[in-house]
Amino acid sequence: MSTGTRTGTRTTTGGTRGTGGKGGGRAGAILSGLAVALGSVLFLGGFVWGAILYRPYTVPTGSMTPTVDTGDHILAQRIDGSEVRRGDIVVFDDALWGDVPMVKRVVAVGGDKVACCDKQGRLTVNGKPIDEPYLLDPRAPASPTGFSATVPKDNLFMMGDNRATSEDSRVRLTDADDGSVPRSAVNARADAIAWPSGRMGMLQRSSAFAGLSGDGPSAPGPLKAVVAAAVGGAALIFCGAAYGPLARVAGRRRTAR
Repeated sequence: MSTGTRTGTRTTTGGTRGTGGKGGGRAGAILSGLAVALGSVLFLGGFVWGAILYRPYTVPTGSMTPTVDTGDHILAQRIDGSEVRRGDIVVFDDALWGDVPMVKRVVAVGGDKVACCDKQGRLTVNGKPIDEPYLLDPRAPASPTGFSATVPKDNLFMMGDNRATSEDSRVRLTDADDGSVPRSAVNARADAIAWPSGRMGMLQRSSAFAGLSGDGPSAPGPLKAVVAAAVGGAALIFCGAAYGPLARVAGRRRTAR
C-alpha cells in the first residue's frame, strides 16, 4: 500500500507539470500571434503612410551641393505650395526651368526684397543680412554676381546651395516674375536623403531666416514616425515568428533533461 501511494503521488505531480507546460505554450503562442499581427499592421501601415505622404526623387545636378548632391535619392513630403517657408528645400516643376523636377532652396517669398551682396558678401532679405552655413563655401560671397529683386505675391525666389554653378532665380531675373517661381509649382519639400548609404539621413531645417518677420522655418515632416512604425513592425514580426522555433528547442532541452 505504501509503495502504491508513492507511485500515485509521482504520477499526479507529473501530470500537473505537463498541464502547466501546455498552458504556458498556449499563452506563448497567443502572444506570438498577437506580436506578428500587430507587427504586420505597423509594418504595412508605415509603408502605406509613407507612400501617401512622401515621394522619392533623384537629384539631377550638383546645384544643391553640399546639402544634396548629384544622384542623391531624396524623400520629399507632398505639400501644397502655400506651406512653403523661407529656407525650405523644395521640389518644383516649371516649364521655364526645364522638363524635369528641380530641387532648390527658397530664400525669399512673395513681397520680399532679396539682394546680394552686402559688404560682408552676404545675402540680404528685406535689408537683413542672412548667414548661410549650408553653402558649399560659406566664406565666399553668397553670389558671384550681384542682383536685386522684389518677389511677386504668391511666388518664391529659388537659389542653390552651390552658388557658383547653380542656375536659379538669379539667371532668370529678366522674366516677368523676376526669376521667381509660383507657389503652385511646388510639389514637395525635401525631408531626407535615402541613398547613397553614406549620406543617408534627415535634412536639417535651416534657421538662417528665423529672424525675419512672418512664418518661421517649417517643422520637420513625420518621416521619423513613418520609419519608426515600419522598423518597429518588422521587429515585432521577427520576434513573434521566432517564438515558435525557440520554444520547440527549449522544450526538447527540457525533455532531454
